[in-house]
Amino acid sequence: MLSAYITHPDCARHEMGPHHPECPERLAAINDMLLTKGLLDYMAPYDAEPATIDQLERAHSALYVQELFAASPTEGYHHVDPDTSMNPHTLQAALRAAGAVVQATDLVLGGKAPSAFCNIRPPGHHAERDSAQGFCFFNNVTVGIRHALDVHGLERVALIDFDVHHANGSEDILRGDERVLMCSIYEKGLFPDSGDAHDGPNMVNVGLPARVGSDAFREAVVEQWLPALDAFAPQLIYISAGFDAHREDDMGNLALVEADYAWVTQQIMRLADRHCRGRVISCLEGGYALSALARSTAAHVRSLIGAD
Repeated sequence: MLSAYITHPDCARHEMGPHHPECPERLAAINDMLLTKGLLDYMAPYDAEPATIDQLERAHSALYVQELFAASPTEGYHHVDPDTSMNPHTLQAALRAAGAVVQATDLVLGGKAPSAFCNIRPPGHHAERDSAQGFCFFNNVTVGIRHALDVHGLERVALIDFDVHHANGSEDILRGDERVLMCSIYEKGLFPDSGDAHDGPNMVNVGLPARVGSDAFREAVVEQWLPALDAFAPQLIYISAGFDAHREDDMGNLALVEADYAWVTQQIMRLADRHCRGRVISCLEGGYALSALARSTAAHVRSLIGAD
């Protein structure tokens, strides 16, 4: 059975102006690298379906969803913060991105795919219950998580986030939800400058200082993530897969390399094999140096689908 590869051309139609780092070329760089490496031969392609209002409102307030629909421009840009804006195609792209994770959830829990990678944008982990920010509009991964919990009836779901920026939006939505264990590693002092408060007993936030490199990253995973995840015994694992901690990406300074992304994914897959029959759903978040993004994603996907 092939792993699922979910994306959609609409996700490349969203753009936020010339020279913006969260650009449509990110998806093409990843797709081309996966194709070149032969990894798409091990994956079944799916066009991302748009999320429904009901699906979005499991993670976001009804008022916020209504406001975002109303803010969609017919031309030009609508700015939601200094770094985040909507063009006429953004809303449809955001609906596809969130819907892809719901679709991945249905495929994996329905036994049609052992795992899934969602090559989607805009990213989602900074979108809070009531606000868009940090290049994000809907919190894609939490829309999928709530679908797994509320529709499929799962009791324990884990979210693992290794983006260089703390997932304030995911934390805002999931804080206090005992059905979810969220584990994150991020660089201290970067946008959104949160995570150190350790809000909620279901959060394992590990802030690392700049330039610590691979050893500190791997130590945090082994000593703080894995024991908590083993004790929680998730029935399904989601990954917010951000690759902006790479040493070539100037959005952060953790100095990771492709081998680190392969290694952490291997640890996650071993955990998944122990607790949830290998069921893992990965969703693209950050990563803005295109070559490093493509290489890192390929290393991650290779381990995700067991093509090592």
